[in-house]
Amino acid sequence: MQALSFDVAVVGAGPAGLMAAEALAGRGHAVHVFDGMPSAGRKFLLAGKGGLNLTHGEDAARFATRYRCCAGGRTPGLQAALDAFPAQALRDWAAALGVETFVGSSGRVFPRDLKAAPLLRAWLHRLRGQGVQFHMRHRWQGWAADGALRFDTPQGPVVQRPRATVLALGGASWQRLGSDGAWWPWLRDAGVALAPLEPSNCGFDVAWSDKLRREHAGSPLKGVLLRCEGFEQRGEMVITAGGVEGSLVYAASAWLRDALARDGHATFTLDLLPDRDAAWVAREVAHPRGSRSLGSHLQSRLNLGAAKAALLWEVVMQREPAARHDLAHLARLVKALPVTVTAARPIDEAISSAGGVAFDALDARFMLRARPGVFCAGEMLDWEAPTGGYLLTACFATGRAAGEGAADWLGQVRSG
Repeated sequence: MQALSFDVAVVGAGPAGLMAAEALAGRGHAVHVFDGMPSAGRKFLLAGKGGLNLTHGEDAARFATRYRCCAGGRTPGLQAALDAFPAQALRDWAAALGVETFVGSSGRVFPRDLKAAPLLRAWLHRLRGQGVQFHMRHRWQGWAADGALRFDTPQGPVVQRPRATVLALGGASWQRLGSDGAWWPWLRDAGVALAPLEPSNCGFDVAWSDKLRREHAGSPLKGVLLRCEGFEQRGEMVITAGGVEGSLVYAASAWLRDALARDGHATFTLDLLPDRDAAWVAREVAHPRGSRSLGSHLQSRLNLGAAKAALLWEVVMQREPAARHDLAHLARLVKALPVTVTAARPIDEAISSAGGVAFDALDARFMLRARPGVFCAGEMLDWEAPTGGYLLTACFATGRAAGEGAADWLGQVRSG
């Protein structure tokens, strides 16, 4: 197949790539989008099955604290992208596509119809109207010796020689939707600084007893407070057959992952009754129980619920047997129940991934210092954030930043 002549190749048809394409097309550039999947936005559509949490309505200062990089802390590059395209700008952008949004009780922002497909259809229609061309089933295979982009297609290998390239290839979670991290060695070999790809927003393994797995796998733990190093948050989680998962665990995943890497294990504590203070719990546990079993007594006095009570007894039986005869100790466990995780679940099961292209490897335009004319965006960059709209917001924002950066660079090349 003969190579095309055009300004920019955008490799990756997820939110970051499509936003980069939109920014470039809006600046008058001929843009071709390439993706290995049969259609655009596959992972975006999957996110829509949960209602498409586009962004979050909290104030900008708190919003910015949700992001971190494997290199440590936040980076000026990511912050600049978020400042240039904040949550309200994303909502305005969706409204311009005919998709109104609302802020839910949790502060999360959703489309009115809670669907991703109408927004994606309207977006792709607008992009095609701007002249953006799409080439699906084109799986990027790195660079040829002369710098051309190499693709595998159903018709055989193809090379393309755009004037600029935006890579928006995603991380390494959900391989079946195209995010497989295959790009990592090609960028490493090109001299690009990279952080290892790791699971983020993921579940963790715990060595539960057979009894807990059999009777409570799939049980939710609602209204608990999770604490671990540098992290404290209230929310919900789920006991699984192999460990724990759910939004609260996902939010703590970076801290748990760090502890696992350092120590080989990680322990968090759960406050099973965060609305009750320790003194109240101690009084209720110490209340005379008469002929009732200790389990029945706790259920009656504390109203723990079956899953919380089972988890409490799991820890008592496996780690804290003295608490069976020490009611003060037992009361303390209700407010700080230790749970030890032994490993993160595999990266392909994770909602997102951490690691990727280091921000130090990019200039202010999101261009690779080691490869002029190549820009990077989205989840393949070294940042992570919890679920709640933060992931999509950063993909949109960095895609726009990379697209604008590529447009600026092309303008300089032409004028120079």
